Amino acid sequence: MSNFIKKLFGTLAEKPWEKEQAAIDNYHPGKTFNLSKQTSAVIVIFGVSTVLFSLILTSYLYTIPPEQDTKFLFKPNLLWVNTSVLFFVAFFFSKIAKDLKKNDTTKIKKNLILVGGLSYLFLFGQILFWYQLMQDEKFVSTNSYFSSFYIFTAIHGLHLLGGLFFWGKVCSKTLKLKQTEIASQKKSLSALSLYWTFLLIVWLIFFLTIYVFNDTVIAWCKALLT
Repeated sequence: MSNFIKKLFGTLAEKPWEKEQAAIDNYHPGKTFNLSKQTSAVIVIFGVSTVLFSLILTSYLYTIPPEQDTKFLFKPNLLWVNTSVLFFVAFFFSKIAKDLKKNDTTKIKKNLILVGGLSYLFLFGQILFWYQLMQDEKFVSTNSYFSSFYIFTAIHGLHLLGGLFFWGKVCSKTLKLKQTEIASQKKSLSALSLYWTFLLIVWLIFFLTIYVFNDTVIAWCKALLT
């Protein structure tokens, strides 16, 4: 991913109207980025999903009523547990990516199964948390805080389910392969690793904004409005 970013900004900094750059472009093979179809698809999803999640976060910040009291807002440990689970998913995916680079396929199958199991554990934790909120009579209609929370976690969960669908397809193929053949799934596994990293980043932004530093964010928004 870092190589892609360097290549992107390097391309943006080029000056095709200069003679030196024109000479280089004349010998260009015509392919700017060395990206697989799977990675390209994930990047397109990034763009659409980033806009969607940004709209949810922005709507939350702009609909906070000035009189909203943050003392009653939930402070459960379950969100910390779920965040830790996502970190472990990203960790095991990074191990898979590193092993593929080293052509070490001995632990890829085991790590791939762990990734799926932890992802389902995250979704189960979210459902359990929703149940706890409803037991405390905190629903979508309670206020803008909980409506934003329910909407975000639902959409994030749907993104995760979509990722698990493709994880299932890739995992089923990989488990049937011999150790020497697993490298053939490198492009698909790298794209999945990138996708889960994106889901972790999005979750962290939301988690920090609406939970960890929620009182600070609300105070900042109130200061802007007044």
